[in-house]
Amino acid sequence: MHRHPSIIVAGHICVDIIPAWTQAVESIAAIFRPGRLTEVGPALVSTGGAVSNTGIALHRLGVPVRLMGKIGPDLFGRAILDVVRSYDEALTEGMIVDPEADSSYTLVINPPGVDRIFLHCPGANNTFSAGDVDLEKVRGAKIFHFGYPPIMRRMYLDDGAELAALLQAVRTLGVTTSLDLAQPDPNSEAGRIDWRKLLARVLPHVDIIAPSLDETIYMLDRPLFDAIQHGEAPHMPDAELLRRLAEELLKMGAAVVALKLGDLGLYLRTTDDVGRIAAAGAAFASPRAGWIGRELLTPCFVANLAGTTGSGDCTIAGLLTSLLYGRTAEEAILDATAVGAASVESPDATGGVPTWEAVQARRAAGWPKHPLRIDASGWRPDAMRQVWRSPLDAEWEEGA
Repeated sequence: MHRHPSIIVAGHICVDIIPAWTQAVESIAAIFRPGRLTEVGPALVSTGGAVSNTGIALHRLGVPVRLMGKIGPDLFGRAILDVVRSYDEALTEGMIVDPEADSSYTLVINPPGVDRIFLHCPGANNTFSAGDVDLEKVRGAKIFHFGYPPIMRRMYLDDGAELAALLQAVRTLGVTTSLDLAQPDPNSEAGRIDWRKLLARVLPHVDIIAPSLDETIYMLDRPLFDAIQHGEAPHMPDAELLRRLAEELLKMGAAVVALKLGDLGLYLRTTDDVGRIAAAGAAFASPRAGWIGRELLTPCFVANLAGTTGSGDCTIAGLLTSLLYGRTAEEAILDATAVGAASVESPDATGGVPTWEAVQARRAAGWPKHPLRIDASGWRPDAMRQVWRSPLDAEWEEGA
């Protein structure tokens, strides 16, 4: 199945080292107090990054997928291949081993009830280039998903020229392109990039963009991001902010914007340009009138929280799978949040993701949703209060 994949996942991959927590932790700051020894349990070693998280989540959902990530020949690189191989030997076939590179690793500090932080070495991800993607292995796929260019140096230099060239080449094959971002360290080289300028260059070649809300604010409205960080602006978004950010991304060229809102849910906005949807590649090849001019919002499904690592990547896997199977925008936003919710029921990134059939069975059995916590005044919920439509949504009247 992996020799004829439906979805290609390329970009960032690393090995994640996740300590188990044997005691309550009052704060991240307390852990890093100088001279303090914090006892932890055995470490969970798993792969991380978009290639691993989204790719393996797709594999667990039953989607034929190919992974294209870059590693070195070192211990961490062998660990990455061993983990990927444990799911299916064929999943390693698209991986690139650079004899001159060091493999990327991340130390995940993820105590229950405390927001996680990452200590990250980019390694081979910094040298990943458009030339590392074999376009002949992309040909025939329906979706090409690229993840985390803000922490891949060649992908963000020169206003994203390398990333734009790669995505443009993929789109010439008739493949739908999908892009996920990451939030760079503000004090790093990537943190000083003009991200608005980069996105304006890249997004004409992107059909689906699925960043987090925080990443989007950082890249499009840095003053607001800084004000939120300093407690000078409310952290809780409202529907007007989501719309403003999404419409900026649509104007830059994307066809579909999915803003990941963490424990607040998922927001979906699509272009009202029929021609742009028609040009959005193989995943939109069949008539997709229900994807034109949509604005939807949904809270998260209720889940037994064990860890949030990779939940955004798994949410994207759910969205892409739903799109691959020809489902409506309403179903897609629910499928995406369902897979994301399942993922947080395991401490690692993808261990909680079940089969696609199990996701649908759990939804059909009445999987409850959290209440909507975002101010969406004037929006209308569906009968089950799971999806909210805005007054600008193309199917507003149908939901009356």
